[in-house]
Order: sequence, then structure tokens, then C-alpha cells
Amino acid sequence: MDLSGIDAVLFDMDGTLVDSDAAVERAWERWAAEYDTDPVAALAIAHGSPADRTVRRLLPGLDDSAVAAASARQLALQYDDLSDVTPTPGAHELLRTLARLGLPWAVVTSADARLATARLGAAGIDPPVLVTVEEVRAGKPDPEGYLRAAALLDVSPARCLVVEDAEVGLEAGRASGAVTAALKGLDGDVRLDDLTQLAHRLESAPASS
Repeated sequence: MDLSGIDAVLFDMDGTLVDSDAAVERAWERWAAEYDTDPVAALAIAHGSPADRTVRRLLPGLDDSAVAAASARQLALQYDDLSDVTPTPGAHELLRTLARLGLPWAVVTSADARLATARLGAAGIDPPVLVTVEEVRAGKPDPEGYLRAAALLDVSPARCLVVEDAEVGLEAGRASGAVTAALKGLDGDVRLDDLTQLAHRLESAPASS
């Protein structure tokens, strides 16, 4: 895949820029125990999705206020669990590469602002643009978050590269019209082993006209 036409990079957070998988899983396991729900079922659908979407799928009988309360509880379990949150392999190298190339970037996450700020801070990452779940009407797989990030960077979505590690996020990226890069063996326009590989791909891409 030729990446010479890429004018901006839009990242998912958890599992993409920030290795927080263990913290995410601990929170969902504790939440599932509190709500008498199968933790395996929760983990199978939670990754990459907004908490309220996952709650609705796991507990379809809840009304809107109960969904909001259950979602808030799930996020509360994550806020202070930062002990093993780190940047993913190659994350800082890739961000330095983007700076050298003059490519703008943003983070688009299904987390709220408090959690996103905490996790990015723990990983030593300070995004110039951050789009959280509170800033969109519909979370992933809806493309709204990626479309908003592209607009904030003043770049056409078609000239953005969305980097994701979850299928729900890749669906959002495709729906936005962006080129997609997939981690963890998922299927994107570009398949990545890690972010170092993407840094090398971008550096070796011919300059766009």
C-alpha cells in the first residue's frame, strides 16, 4: 500500500498507542462480577467499543438511566488502574517520525477524557488533538470520531491513515473514508506487526505531490 498520499495519522488509544489491555480486562472482569455477567462474554465484545454500547449488548434489559450508571461504574474501575499502562512498542519512535515528516496526528478513543488523559499521561504521550467519547454522538463503529479528528486537523478523511487494533475501530476508519492500518493480525489496507514498522513505512514513502 502506497502511503505517499497520507497527510495525517489518526490513532486509536487502547492497544494501539497505549498498552492498557491488562487494565481494561481487569476492569471488565470486576464489572462483570458486580453485574452478574459472564466476563468472557464481556471481554469478547468490549475492546475498542464505548462502554455504553458494550453494556447494552450484555444487558439488553436495562433502561437508559441504568445503562448510564453501569457504564459510569465500568469507567470508574479503570481510572486509577495505571500500574502497568505503558506505550506500545514503537509508539514513541513513530511519533518522532511524524514530527520529522511534519505529519499531524490525533487520538480518537472510546474512553472518556479523564481516562484518556490518565492513560496517555502514563505512557508519556501528549496528543495535539484528542477526540473522546464525550465529543461524539455515536462511538465506534460509527465514523464520527475519525471525521471530527480529520476536521480538527483540517485534512480530508480520504488522506488520513487510521491506525487501529480492534475490528470495531477499523469499521469506523473504513466508514470515514480513510486508509486503515491494522495491528494484531487484523485486516486493514496496511497490516502491521507494530508501530515501528509503520514508522519505517512512512519514512520510506515517496513525497506526495
